[in-house]
Amino acid sequence: MQETLLTLHHADTRRPEYALTLDAPLSLPTPSVVAVYGPNASGKTLLADLLTAKHLLRGDGGLVYGPSLDDAARKAGAIAHVLFKDVYGGAEPAYYQQRWNHGDEQVFPTVAEQLATLTTAAGIDPEDLLRQFGVSALAHRAVNTLSSGELRKVQLLRTLVTRPRLLIIDSPFIGLDVEARATLNAMLEQIGRELTLVVVVSRRADVPDFADFVVNVDNRRVSRLMSRDEWQTAFKQAEDHCPSSSIVAPPQATAEDAEPVIDFRDITIAYGQRKVLDRLSWRVKRGERWALTGSNGSGKTTLLSLVCADNPIAYACDIRLFGCRRGRGESIWDIKRRIGYVSPEMFSSYRKDLDVMRIVASGLMDTIGLYCRHRPEDEAVCMNWLRAFGAEHLARRNYLTLSSGEQRLVLLVRAFVKSPELLILDEPFHGLDDAQTRRAMSVIDDYTTGPDKTLLMVTHYADELPACITHTLRLQRHEAAQA
Repeated sequence: MQETLLTLHHADTRRPEYALTLDAPLSLPTPSVVAVYGPNASGKTLLADLLTAKHLLRGDGGLVYGPSLDDAARKAGAIAHVLFKDVYGGAEPAYYQQRWNHGDEQVFPTVAEQLATLTTAAGIDPEDLLRQFGVSALAHRAVNTLSSGELRKVQLLRTLVTRPRLLIIDSPFIGLDVEARATLNAMLEQIGRELTLVVVVSRRADVPDFADFVVNVDNRRVSRLMSRDEWQTAFKQAEDHCPSSSIVAPPQATAEDAEPVIDFRDITIAYGQRKVLDRLSWRVKRGERWALTGSNGSGKTTLLSLVCADNPIAYACDIRLFGCRRGRGESIWDIKRRIGYVSPEMFSSYRKDLDVMRIVASGLMDTIGLYCRHRPEDEAVCMNWLRAFGAEHLARRNYLTLSSGEQRLVLLVRAFVKSPELLILDEPFHGLDDAQTRRAMSVIDDYTTGPDKTLLMVTHYADELPACITHTLRLQRHEAAQA
């Protein structure tokens, strides 16, 4: 018979804004894998916070621990909660473009240095750990030079090495390529045989096949613990009552004589001995819609940083944007005013204590935060875009009080507000639930209907590519291939 690791008898907190409603006391067996599934802002992360005793409950006996989580074990770190925003491990960049500015004085630890203390204390060889997860090549790289997917892998390693009794992982597959997701799945399945693993996800496809139990969270209501088979049956019945989505018409062809928006000519990018892009020539014509794919660390975000004028190495390359060669006198703002952009790096560095309307309106001026008063007509434009994404109810909310999924949605809306000629979406659906993802894909398809709208989009999920995609660039480490 399995031991009960802990039981949450009620979720009535001393501060009402943190309270949830439980359909039944929530008991977590050990070992087991429990998936917590629900839409954005439903209360999933709040449930995780209650399980880790982050918020105080009313009265005694609200959270009862089993023998494996006695006082000594809890003080020794037996409960761990991994959040995507923690990827830098306390060494966050001071500003958004810092990843590309390698001459800055701020010094970031290497992956090996960040893991060293933890692995020594646990009696684990860091090289074996890195090899097991397939990231040995990252050992001597500074954490600020890693891609979002590579950062995610290192973040998970930092936590897994401590072997907690209760491990809660929020959105574990965000930023990981297909191979890395398969590797992580295998690791989590093994870990779930040794401890209690709680996986918090917003997408149905991310509920692990090996989950023993599933808990639904919706509108701050927590279901009883269900077996995975029972949950699948209940989910299928609910899905059958939902209207089917409409079919999007095939994308229009781009005119053969359309002018190039992006023209890379024999571009090679290397940092030390590590080559990121190798003799890449690539042309994007006005009105084309490109999918940019490849494994973690293949250079996708580096390539986009050259287009967005965030990477100063662009001045040493033969790059033409909107018909002009870089370094011929144009400012980065001449380029940015024609581009709408969102990325995981932007989300990681964007921590502005502003209301959502000001965050979205900052996209009209290409600033990280709006530092001047916007006009009524600007606010009307921003509200229309918020409404298009189903986010108008967030307009007066403080950005920092939103769930991570809501924050990502706000930054996605921000990319559209000036109706840019070139729309660059680097993994735009990170953390969005299934319904929000479908709606955002529909907005993208509608937006790119016009012949003058050009799209570059990065994703590791093939089913996230909108119907409007016309071309694909597949990057591999040290080489690129077009299709």
